[in-house]
Amino acid sequence: MEQVTMLKQNEVVHLDSDQLEKLFEQLGEAGAEDVVCRALEELAVRLTHAERCWREGGHGDMRKSTRSLVAIAEQIGMNTLARVAMDVIVCVDRGDQIAVAATLTRLIRIGERSLSEIWDLQDLTL
Repeated sequence: MEQVTMLKQNEVVHLDSDQLEKLFEQLGEAGAEDVVCRALEELAVRLTHAERCWREGGHGDMRKSTRSLVAIAEQIGMNTLARVAMDVIVCVDRGDQIAVAATLTRLIRIGERSLSEIWDLQDLTL
């Protein structure tokens, strides 16, 4: 009998608090909160869109959606998310569908954790 081992994926995400502080210094509290909230909404939409494109075979649209994640994530200090999004793009450009599937799955996992992390951070500052 064959056994299947399930691996628990547990990665820690870190937010670049310096980037967030710069944003608050530049835009003030209300402006920065607005930018962060809109960025979080866009990240969630683009992560969902990228996953849907992958399932439907729209690799060009998936790449475009993933590429836009990079700038948004960097703007609000989600450097891990930005880095993993770039990894997805590299895999798409190489045409390695297995690597795309693996890195996209990681991107979604990191994205969910990053969104939770920043919401938790906002809850602490209120």
